[in-house]
This record gives sequence, C-alpha cells and structure tokens, in this order.
Amino acid sequence: MNRSFTVDLNCDMGESFGAYNLGNDEAILPYITSANIACGFHAGDPAVMRKTVRLALQHQVAIGAHPGLPDLVGFGRREMAVSLEEAFDMIVYQIGALGGFLAAEGSKLHHVKPHGALYNMAAVNAPLAEAIVEAVYRVNPELVLYGLAGSALTKAGTKLGLQVAHEVFADRTYQPDGTLTSRRLPNALLTTPEEAAQQVVRMVKEGKVRSQQGTDVAIQADTICIHGDGAHALEFARHIKQTLQNEGVSLQAFRKATQ
Repeated sequence: MNRSFTVDLNCDMGESFGAYNLGNDEAILPYITSANIACGFHAGDPAVMRKTVRLALQHQVAIGAHPGLPDLVGFGRREMAVSLEEAFDMIVYQIGALGGFLAAEGSKLHHVKPHGALYNMAAVNAPLAEAIVEAVYRVNPELVLYGLAGSALTKAGTKLGLQVAHEVFADRTYQPDGTLTSRRLPNALLTTPEEAAQQVVRMVKEGKVRSQQGTDVAIQADTICIHGDGAHALEFARHIKQTLQNEGVSLQAFRKATQ
C-alpha cells in the first residue's frame, strides 16, 4: 500500500519597504500554500503589510507573522544581544501589528515564524526559544509555531502546548546536527532548482537530508520554506511545486489539529 504525503509550501513575503521593492510576491503566491509576512522590524512597512495581506487572502494561502530583529539595514540576518524580555516584547508587538491588518480584512493569523538571525538563535538557545514561544502563546495559544525541524524552538513550542510545524528549507544546506549552514560559510545555498527539488522530495518522502559533510540526518518536514528574495525565486517555486506534485505529494497549508 502506497503511503500518502502532504506538505505545506511557505514563503517569506512583504519584505519591501518605502521606496525599496524586494521579492516577487504576486508572482510566487500561486505556487505556495502559506505566507510569512514581515512585520516592519527587519523589513516591511504598514502599506506593504496591508497590500501583502490582501494579496495572500486573494490567493487563499494561510497567513503568518514573520517577526524579526529590529535591524532593517542588516535585513534581520545579524545576531543581536537581546534580553529575554526584549525578545518577548518584540514578538508580541510584531504579531499584534500584522494581526491588526488581518482583523481589518476580516481574517485571522494562522501561524508565527521568526525571521533570520532570530530564528537561528532560537533554534539553539533554549531560553530565547522559550521567551518567543511564551509570547506567541500569550497572544493566541491557537497560533501554529513554524520553527526549524527538531530545534530548541520547536521543542519549546511543543512543551508549552502550541501546535508546531517542523520546517525544512528547499535552498539551504544542512550540518550534521540538523542546523542550517551559516550564510557566512561557503556552499550555504543550493543554487539550482533541480538540487533544491531533489532535497525537498527526500526530506518529505524519506525524512532525511544529506548534510554538507555527506552524512544523512533524520528530519521532519511539515512545511518547506522557499525564499522569495532570491534572483531565481520564481523558478525555484515553480520547479519545486511541480516536482512534488509529480512525486504524488499533496500541497496544503499546515492543518491545525482539532481541539
């Protein structure tokens, strides 16, 4: 009997701000099932948030907040020494900001996914992960937490009682401990859609990813991140979606378990 596979395809969006246009949100939306929208700290602004929310609703994709560190110049990809209280506050603030735009459109948030350096810090720093999870839970315990598969963040979310989607990355390489290769190191990114699609299919169907060092790492793939700010983002999105469908994998937003 053939086993059926279902996975969510998510993309980081709404990362333009002011006079600066980043990403190709409108073109990529037809290929994904959930969108993580920047909340104004690492990228985005009120007008972009409103427009991106409306676009995502038009395409019927699940919408999540994508809170980051307050580092517009560094695009939220530089580590900052934030206290646990600061982390809690900035998560609550950014969820509230995007939630307001969804409420104005008669809709609700589906999930929260930290961005960039904050995401990677929380993957290995248990106290920071707990502060982020506490913030999400206190705002709305029904929100889904998107976090790096098997990380301190997903463990903290499960422990507190949040629904957790274990996230894997289509275009990033992995280390033997299941963490992502730092962008500061060589070969951190997969550069062709064929490589990315091959990695994705294996993660979904076999629950494994080949590390940069050549070892297989066990991994849970509930949701796959496709980055929307790369030069070939649209090509990646098209190819990955088509490959998954050809492999018999169903695509849908991460489903919340019934309470």
